Amino acid sequence: MRPITKHILAAGVAAAALMGVNAASAQEVIKFAHVVAPNTPKGQGAEYFKKRAEEILGDKVKIEIYPNSQLFDDDKVLPAILRGDVQFGAPSLAKFGKWTKKLQVFDLPFLFKDMDAVSCFQDGEKGQELLNAMSGKGLTGVGYWHNGLKQLSANKPLRVPEDAAGQKFRIQSSDVIAAQFEAVDAVPQKMAFSETYSALQTGVVDGQENTWSNIYSKKFFEVQDYITESNHGLLDYMVVTSTKWWEGLDPEIRDGLTQAMNEASDYANGLSAELTAEQRQAVIDSGETEILQLSADDFAKWQTAMKPVWDEFSGDIGQDIIDAAAACN
Repeated sequence: MRPITKHILAAGVAAAALMGVNAASAQEVIKFAHVVAPNTPKGQGAEYFKKRAEEILGDKVKIEIYPNSQLFDDDKVLPAILRGDVQFGAPSLAKFGKWTKKLQVFDLPFLFKDMDAVSCFQDGEKGQELLNAMSGKGLTGVGYWHNGLKQLSANKPLRVPEDAAGQKFRIQSSDVIAAQFEAVDAVPQKMAFSETYSALQTGVVDGQENTWSNIYSKKFFEVQDYITESNHGLLDYMVVTSTKWWEGLDPEIRDGLTQAMNEASDYANGLSAELTAEQRQAVIDSGETEILQLSADDFAKWQTAMKPVWDEFSGDIGQDIIDAAAACN
């Protein structure tokens, strides 16, 4: 009996070990890669998503966050999602031109007067439809995250459009944003976000456009003499995942992740408004740069100079989408 007992015991241990391996392998390890600092609205939103997903789903998931372009920059994260190297990314809305032209609506200059108008459009019918604009190419949007409206910076004062002529501006890889700067006779230079500080510091570019949180967290204000509070464009993000991976998830896990993402979106978007005000003031308090306020007349000059970009891209975007966005003002 003793040898049989040992055999049974050994088999039981082996089975238990195998069950442990299976249990471990059943855990869904989910990588979320982004390019900004952890103390930004997107960085905090990603951490909140991790916290809530692991609270809701327990050991069924493990969320790993990779900020500051540790894994991929925004130009490389979408192919990485399709390959399965990461499961979530949150590129700026300017980064999707290769995948769909419709999202270029968010790059149009002076389209949204404030962030309430942005939320109105994103939460509305057309905005929600845009989350699935890339599903035919394997990418599904699961949420919009705010960063805010963009400001112009340079080492010379930018008060009227003519002041930008001949100046080299770092931009994201967006044809709309390139056209926006060309409309004021500036020179757009597409460049990775992670390279921007050194490019400004060394004079490779003269200026850039960004939100207050990015200007502060990446210390762009240290290497720019002037910031014009132009609020001329939007820098928001779409959290995206692989359509195939998302639809193939266990429904319980997908539902839990959806709940966590919805809560994280609310959290990140609320935080964005708070951080925008705080970090704008922090830039002012630093004394490193001068903040320029535009008069109503000068603001109108910038609007007039850049407005033709709307017509230039209306065919690609869809006039119905542009109209729906403008109506939210």
